[in-house]
Amino acid sequence: MTVSVPRQADSPDEPQQPAEDRRHMIRRRALTLLIIVLLIGVPAGYLVISANQSRDSGKDKEEKYSATGLTEGWPSRVQRRLYQIPVPDPSYKVAYYETNNWKTSRLYVQFQTADASLDWFFQTMGVSRDELKRDAITISARDQKITGWDFTGPGPWYGFVHKQKNPEPTQDVVINMSDPANPFVYVVSRTVP
Repeated sequence: MTVSVPRQADSPDEPQQPAEDRRHMIRRRALTLLIIVLLIGVPAGYLVISANQSRDSGKDKEEKYSATGLTEGWPSRVQRRLYQIPVPDPSYKVAYYETNNWKTSRLYVQFQTADASLDWFFQTMGVSRDELKRDAITISARDQKITGWDFTGPGPWYGFVHKQKNPEPTQDVVINMSDPANPFVYVVSRTVP
């Protein structure tokens, strides 16, 4: 059996609230709808934008890491610093390619620069022009095959190996001096992780 409690009558001292008019009700409902849209729509919109950016970033990374040869453009500052390859500014025809495995990581870089900038390149690497040896192709046939570099064209060709103690990278450098004012530089820097 359910006991019902009698409804208490309104107090005569409390003022009666006027009935809500139509205009106020529409305004209240519109405000409620706006709040719902803001609470749900803004985060949903943010998620859609974020997902698109993430997908685009993934495509860029996939494209970068699926490259199987030289990519036109400058290697990142981090790559240049890690592999200790100073690319002079200005340089032209700059391209690079990075390979990594459990044993050795390599960065292949090519660029053409002015003769004065070549001095900066040597100085920054910590070597002198005296280390250049004529007709010394110091980049291995394996590395040439990976990049498609061909050192049989008109020269003269100069090269040197800049060996450093681990964990510092070792660089193999070949320079084409067929245009002495604008030499073309090829570098393979390898490091053991």
